[in-house]
Amino acid sequence: MGPFILKPLLYCYILLGVCTPVKRAAKILHPIHVSTSNIEYNAKDNKFEVICTIFTDDFEAALVKQYHAKTDLNKPEMHAAMDALVREYVAANLKLSADNAPVKLNYLGFEINREATDIYLESDKLPKVKKVDADASLLYNLFDDQINIVHIIVNGVRKSEKVNYPDKRVEQVF
Repeated sequence: MGPFILKPLLYCYILLGVCTPVKRAAKILHPIHVSTSNIEYNAKDNKFEVICTIFTDDFEAALVKQYHAKTDLNKPEMHAAMDALVREYVAANLKLSADNAPVKLNYLGFEINREATDIYLESDKLPKVKKVDADASLLYNLFDDQINIVHIIVNGVRKSEKVNYPDKRVEQVF
């Protein structure tokens, strides 16, 4: 008699699951909290070129928590206001030094790439680099399980490191 009762219950659960209105699944799209920072030294221009990639919904939540401001990185009419918040947030949470000297990163802008936001930065001209240090604490104000993956590329040599909250320091010698 057990299988006769369980089978209809199973069908009810399936039917309810299919017929229940679907809510926006932003919170369950990515149960892992991760960002990547690609830091490449362009020997031709003698500059660092940086691209940080962060899930857009997480990034917006971090901006709201940090600045208590309305955010929407997707709306073109809010792009200028979002530029100011993104610039300030990234400047506070990504620091770079080359050969033990701080590197000023100039904010170039951001763009939405599907579910992620790409943030572009560039340094001023620098002499050839041998040692690179990066402090990456992106989204640490939001998640205590945040992972920041940092790729540093100098002279075509790529070195990558995973940084788990609360650690933030990456040191690479080339």
